[in-house]
Amino acid sequence: MEKQVIEFGGLPVGIAVSDEGELRFIAVKFHVIDLDGRRFPSVGELKLAIRNHLKSAQPIAA
Repeated sequence: MEKQVIEFGGLPVGIAVSDEGELRFIAVKFHVIDLDGRRFPSVGELKLAIRNHLKSAQPIAA
């Protein structure tokens, strides 16, 4: 199984593993957990999805 660490903003947020010709994202940070398990055609598409997700995310009340 080939895997790659995915960083966003200089911090690791998950890993991508090969899955049926695509990359399955496994989140390791809570703020990207909604993307966990989704498949992407490339690392670029995955990082774009992370960026879009974080831009649209609602702040969590403390």
